[in-house]
Amino acid sequence: MNLFDTIHIRTIALAPGAALAPMAGATDKAMRRLCERFGANMTVSEMVSARALTMGDRKSPLLMTGGGGSAPFGIQLFGHEPDVMGEAAAMIAGGKYHVPFDFLDINMGCPAPKITGPGAGSSLLRDPKRAEAIVRAVCRAAGDIPVTVKLRIGWDEEHLTGVEVAKRCEDAGAALFTVHGRTRREMYEPGIHADEIAKIKAAVSVPVLANGDVTTAEGALALMRETGCDGVAVGRGAMGNPWLFAQIRAAMCGEEIPAPPTLAERFAVLREHVRAMCDDKGERIAMCEARSHAAWYMRGLHGAAKLRRACCAMTTFLDLEDVIAMAYELQSHQPSDSSSSVIE
Repeated sequence: MNLFDTIHIRTIALAPGAALAPMAGATDKAMRRLCERFGANMTVSEMVSARALTMGDRKSPLLMTGGGGSAPFGIQLFGHEPDVMGEAAAMIAGGKYHVPFDFLDINMGCPAPKITGPGAGSSLLRDPKRAEAIVRAVCRAAGDIPVTVKLRIGWDEEHLTGVEVAKRCEDAGAALFTVHGRTRREMYEPGIHADEIAKIKAAVSVPVLANGDVTTAEGALALMRETGCDGVAVGRGAMGNPWLFAQIRAAMCGEEIPAPPTLAERFAVLREHVRAMCDDKGERIAMCEARSHAAWYMRGLHGAAKLRRACCAMTTFLDLEDVIAMAYELQSHQPSDSSSSVIE
């Protein structure tokens, strides 16, 4: 079952499971395909600069390639100029890049200073009228292609504008929202504000996915209950743990939750993940990017700090095998059940 049962912007059917939230430097083709295989019901690209596309940048289109397997796949755009965002959307929707995709997503959640400084990302939460204008421009350019929005609950605790922004964006044509339950000032700490996500869900009539701190199937169900949202989107919780999607899907379907992977299963998927990155990008580039991914797979293991340092020194695929051998050696001195599962 696909996320979108037709391409009409208002006709959306949600499948059981969780969406893979977009993350710059993480949700590339390899990760999207892997998470989809484990049950992600929607994937989104790394964010793409609308300005870069309109200026003819050659690297930006590469972020849109590969889709998300059989799951619906969205291309996420960021920018602060409605006309430029609309132009970029028209280029993508018009087939300029010959990439398959199912919807366009607008980034209104990124807290990074290099994104918010010019007025994009979560900075748009400080300018609801501009946020509305951007959605309207993208929807106009996209035609029948659904347009979704990823946003936070506000800029800071004094400017919780998520409700206003969401209502304006819905009026402009947004078909779905993914809401990260923190302000821009909070970045990724402390815990999320489920009550603020709930306010946004109650304020709009389109589907809303809750996002933030989802690391277990039980946590996903709890967040849906607390917010009233239609589903969840998983970001950092999926790093090094694509099995989480299968667990969430099972929980939503009332089925037995699959057991965490064994150490051998964990490292088999790690190899598959990094090999796919090498195939897509070449070993030199891929292994630099794979350092952070590999470090996440070491989470919860005995000697994790040492293993993470080793991951950060990788330059070739063979280096990954050395790290895995080190991990096995470190776990061999522990009780058998201490290394048998992914630590949530």
